[in-house]
Amino acid sequence: MTDQMTDEKARASAWFRELRDQIVAAFEALEDSQTTGPTAHLPAGRFEVSETKRASADGSDAGGGLMSVMRGGRVFEKVGVNISTVYGELGERAQAAMAARKGIPGMKSDPRFWASGISLVAHMQNPHSPAVHMNTRMFWTPHAWWFGGGSDLNPCIEYDEDTAHFHAVQKTHCDRHDAGFYPRFKAWADEYFYVPHRGRARGVGGIFLDDHNSGNWEADFAFIQDVGRAFLPAFVPVTEKRRNTPWDEADKDTQLVHRGLYAEYNLVYDRGTKFGLETGHDANAVLMSLPPLAKWI
Repeated sequence: MTDQMTDEKARASAWFRELRDQIVAAFEALEDSQTTGPTAHLPAGRFEVSETKRASADGSDAGGGLMSVMRGGRVFEKVGVNISTVYGELGERAQAAMAARKGIPGMKSDPRFWASGISLVAHMQNPHSPAVHMNTRMFWTPHAWWFGGGSDLNPCIEYDEDTAHFHAVQKTHCDRHDAGFYPRFKAWADEYFYVPHRGRARGVGGIFLDDHNSGNWEADFAFIQDVGRAFLPAFVPVTEKRRNTPWDEADKDTQLVHRGLYAEYNLVYDRGTKFGLETGHDANAVLMSLPPLAKWI
């Protein structure tokens, strides 16, 4: 495979930017509509946007992106929606990790790569309103391309109907492409978002996929777009339902302890965190997923 995928790369990168813009607008609208409850007196949250850069070993252009973070809002205590398009050559550790996952030949002779995607993590003010993670991405080397991503719900106080709604929306969007996708990618999420040293999952799951290449780029791109489109209808109604639920200090304590679990997972196991740091991307953007406050018992 050579550089003939210039148009496909541009389309993927543009889609991730479009999805980012939709989500930012929807989240700021949630902030504006929060006019009751214990946080209504706060200013409606707005995203602070900054450019990020990937550091290359030789100082050449290696791409970058936008980091958009809202802190201390009425609904969101901290939420980040990042996009990036980065490129260059993979270092030896990243080459080895990629070869182990994909079995890609030729990485040492031609270690070029290109990657673009969106990454989102939201930590909520109300402990009854679940945290959430979503990302989708496209990865290219001269030897292969693939898509990955998904989303998962992370409540500290679980409601079965919220879990059912979140999963139902994921299933609907997966079923548009293949009836086998949802059960396959749900099971993958259950395995991937498991915290071995705690013996439990970090949340109530969702879907997760990686290294997705059916051989039909258009079909795979259409699917990963629907993975992204599923996010707002899966998450926003749950947020609207829970954001005014009364809470007390015990609920907040439960939330902070659960955030500790989330931080442990992202720092110890998450592939995206490891890849971002190993390839020289902006550390603040990579670690955007960490909660503003957490505690351990």
